[in-house]
Amino acid sequence: MTPRTEGSTDGSTQGSTEGRLDGYAALLTGAGRGIGAATARRLASEGAAVLVTDLDVGRASHVATEIREKGGIAESLACDVGDRSAVEAAVAHAVAAFGRLDTLVNNAYAEHQDAPLFEDETDEAWARSLDITLTGPYRCSRAALPHLVASGRGAIVNIGSVNGEQDFGGHAYSAAKAGLAGLTRTLAGHAGPRGVRVNLIAPGTIRTDAWAGREAVLERAESLYPLGRVGEPDDIASAVAFLASRDAAWITGITLRVDGGLLAVNTGFRAAISEVSEAP
Repeated sequence: MTPRTEGSTDGSTQGSTEGRLDGYAALLTGAGRGIGAATARRLASEGAAVLVTDLDVGRASHVATEIREKGGIAESLACDVGDRSAVEAAVAHAVAAFGRLDTLVNNAYAEHQDAPLFEDETDEAWARSLDITLTGPYRCSRAALPHLVASGRGAIVNIGSVNGEQDFGGHAYSAAKAGLAGLTRTLAGHAGPRGVRVNLIAPGTIRTDAWAGREAVLERAESLYPLGRVGEPDDIASAVAFLASRDAAWITGITLRVDGGLLAVNTGFRAAISEVSEAP
């Protein structure tokens, strides 16, 4: 029997492809809330056993419990991706619990608010952002790769950002996400002949707890998106499930923009020139 959950973060079943990941085992980092939590639920809903890891083990445990209550297979574990031993322990836990590892989702990140002047940025803040956001996925991928090779259908899905492709602020965060896109390509070239696919998703603005108290900012941002809204965690979770599955068996080394058209269409500029052209 392969347990499954029903639905997504809002309780709906829209977009679900039940059973597509039957027999798969996945490890997710930073999965205690937001995109990571939605992705854990989505992978479980499609049949995967998931190890939900987070720096905050309480959050990870809550997500895993929700999945089990809906009939899915899930365990939780505290994991600091900045600690090599913790990363290796998480990979070992997943393999021991599920007997295999097919999918790694690198979602954990760290960022800090830019100093008003670039010259006032500190080495400590810069190093922290890069260590968690870029070197963390490096550590996790290194530890997981032998098991992903052994699975015969291994996949790594990195969660990047549109910040890695265009300026939206955040010096260290943007540099780390751009670096993660580069690592995705080089690792895809290395791991492809070994049967492992490596891809990256670049989300636009996603409505998560990180925006708590700034709902007015999200409302203003909606007008910049051609599709008229900011993203939801489930939008990213759906893309992860696709890239993890055999539906994406001939896709590797790509950056998949899941951004509501933000990078393809300069909505603000179009509105500005439209106003100019309509002026008397």
